[in-house]
Amino acid sequence: MNANYSVIDACELIDLPRAAWYRAHATKPAKAALERQRPAPPRALSDEERQTVLDRLHHPNFVDRPPRQVFAALLDKGVYHCGWRTMYRILHEHGEVKERRVQRTHRKHAIPRLVARAPKQVWSWDITLLRGQTPREFFYLYVILDLFSRYVVGWMLAPCESDDLAEHFINQTCERQGVVRAGLTLHADRGSVMRSQLVSELLSKLGVDQSHSRPRVSNDNPYSESQFKTLKYDGRFPGRFETLEAAREYCQGWFPWYNQEHHHLNLALFTPAQVHLGQVEAVRAIRQSALDNAYSAHPERFVKGPPLARRPAAEVWINRPAEPIPAVTTAASAPADAR
Repeated sequence: MNANYSVIDACELIDLPRAAWYRAHATKPAKAALERQRPAPPRALSDEERQTVLDRLHHPNFVDRPPRQVFAALLDKGVYHCGWRTMYRILHEHGEVKERRVQRTHRKHAIPRLVARAPKQVWSWDITLLRGQTPREFFYLYVILDLFSRYVVGWMLAPCESDDLAEHFINQTCERQGVVRAGLTLHADRGSVMRSQLVSELLSKLGVDQSHSRPRVSNDNPYSESQFKTLKYDGRFPGRFETLEAAREYCQGWFPWYNQEHHHLNLALFTPAQVHLGQVEAVRAIRQSALDNAYSAHPERFVKGPPLARRPAAEVWINRPAEPIPAVTTAASAPADAR
């Protein structure tokens, strides 16, 4: 027997954005409409006239000049073929409109694709600036985040950014978290500290795989960036700190709150600590019991049926590979015998 799901329920079940499903199943215009050509307007240039314009633009006197200059030069001689915008369109049709200067080409970098299906598989780390009292005074906040649970496994506040501090910070965090060899990937952007020789040698010694974002692609390290936004958009965040000690005191209160009390939207409203410490099923059972009791008392208030306490995603990706969008059978499109 085929079960009928609404698009909303089915997308929520497979953790797929509804917009992706609607975009994949959007009704496309008929092929004939796409192939139908627009009729040429009466005022359009004929093929012979267009070729004459192209020959003019290819003339040795004009070949290196922009159409606007060619238009003005011909007009000074009492010659008019068409407007200079039409000249551009004719050149574009022949593939002759492009940047003629030598352009710098960037080397292509492989897209980092990382997946975490449990804590301590992939960590993400980055450094952000906290403002001091004077315009050019900053304090440097180093943070390592567990990708699967969003749990902050380590943080450090320092007056500067250096390879030695980063090496010490990562080493202390790995020791405190009991990282075993050949079981962890540490992802970061391409900052000078992240790619330093000291950090690379430490990770090699610890048996930790190293991963970096592509140049100029901030979305390759989204979880650290999102965590920094949560920190700085918190209503309690002061914006500026008088001293390094004041900033450290604030972080000593904020990070325990984030790990233990912050109900993360992308963790199905579980806290990072609950996911990191394997408490999801126990907490979910309590939530489900409360929802069942509410449904038993007032079923009319739940128009979609018995509520279900959600679980966090089973896997978390950085740059998930593109997958075909699965078809969803809706009540409107289901076969007659399945309704």
